[in-house]
Amino acid sequence: MTGKTHITYLFDPLCGWCYGASPLLAQLAAAPDLTVSLAPTGLFSDSGARAMDEQFAAFAWSNDQRIGSLTGQRFSDVYRSQVLAKGGMLDSGPATLALTAVALTAGQHELDALRFIQEARYVSGRDVTDMSELQSVLVSVGLDAAASRLASPDSDLLAANRARMASARALTREFAVNGVPGLIVDDGADRTLLKGAGPIQRRRSPRQAVQHRRFTCRSRSQ
Repeated sequence: MTGKTHITYLFDPLCGWCYGASPLLAQLAAAPDLTVSLAPTGLFSDSGARAMDEQFAAFAWSNDQRIGSLTGQRFSDVYRSQVLAKGGMLDSGPATLALTAVALTAGQHELDALRFIQEARYVSGRDVTDMSELQSVLVSVGLDAAASRLASPDSDLLAANRARMASARALTREFAVNGVPGLIVDDGADRTLLKGAGPIQRRRSPRQAVQHRRFTCRSRSQ
């Protein structure tokens, strides 16, 4: 250990509660005595992907309104009409692969890339289940090398993506995590899973947010 507290962030890029937690993650990542690493669980990829039918879209929008009221994060009407109402699949596989491409090419920008992908979906109403759309998002924020890797995924990228999700899923089993988001805090002496609820705006500092051992977004299925 370097004397810093290390935080592992369990998440899925298409989880609304993870988007709601993004301001807190930015605060934690900016704290000089903390380090943050991303651990995508693939909750909504592979067998976890599901059709965005009318019933699920209505559930998602209702949930999104609650997330917005708790966190101040924006869920736009464009997102509702262009993403939820259009159907298709809720599949985080492409977005997770895009983040792995960023991790391999510009790892220091992965948390930013996650935020850009989330905002592309929830604010701009873009289809971030589409590879070409994800490439466009990455290029627009200067992550050209990652976009290039995503355009032609090679065996190294695919293997790294599988390994990251396997590692994250192992942590969910170890800590009995039944959803995302989740924070595992390692202070060098102990590792603790943070969970709970409470408005992040009320936290006086990132360090206090960790010490309080409560997390804004509860583990959810959306």
